[in-house]
Amino acid sequence: MPSAFITGGSSGIGFAAAWELALKGYNLALFARDASRLLAAREALLEAAPSIDVEVLAVDVANREGFVDALETAIDNLGPPDMAIASAGMAEPGLFKDQSFEQHRRHMDVNYFGTLTFIETLHAPMAAAGGGRFGLIASGAAFFGIYGYGAYAPSKFALRGLAEILHLELESANISVTLIYPPDTDTPQLAAEKRTKPSATQEISEGGGLWQPEDVAARLIKGMEAGKPVVTPGPQMLLLNGLSSLIAPILRWHQRRIIRKHEAK
Repeated sequence: MPSAFITGGSSGIGFAAAWELALKGYNLALFARDASRLLAAREALLEAAPSIDVEVLAVDVANREGFVDALETAIDNLGPPDMAIASAGMAEPGLFKDQSFEQHRRHMDVNYFGTLTFIETLHAPMAAAGGGRFGLIASGAAFFGIYGYGAYAPSKFALRGLAEILHLELESANISVTLIYPPDTDTPQLAAEKRTKPSATQEISEGGGLWQPEDVAARLIKGMEAGKPVVTPGPQMLLLNGLSSLIAPILRWHQRRIIRKHEAK
């Protein structure tokens, strides 16, 4: 039976991906910080797919030592994964002048280094088992600088660079790396993000609509199965992926216009 490892697997896009893979017959290892939410996720998944095995491991992906231990435990129990999705992430918008160094470091520790640890720990066992597929989650904020995302966007820019490199470097081991750029998605993270998002940032980030996590997860898994390097749900992300470097000056002008309007209030 195939297996899948998913960080952030107790809610949002991570749980939606776990649900789809459970229905496909994958054994699952889910990683998240909240043990009670993990157990609730496990119960729901086993009710939907009683023939699979669901391992849950409460861990902070930013805690490298603890995360590596949890991943190695999951490998011992389920074997190397066929699919590995790094969905754990954080986003705390705010202006650079108001955000601390610790906030910047925490974004990198969770969004970038957590994903790096995930791939670094799993890629060799996956290669030895014949290969596999990684799925990583970026953001429209990885295409161009967005006002109010000073701590968040750099972590996603870094993730974009890592994914583009590893898609090439891991190919010889029969491991594909797929990066998805989801629009705003109806998840607990988005709800938390709105609590600190400046009004100008809210207006700038509108336009892609509000997606459901099930739809984003389905696009990601389909892209992973096809070995695609990039998945861009919706016309806005498709446009940004193809034209971001060309339209960056226009996007900066558009943002300045919105910023001036909000500063004048």
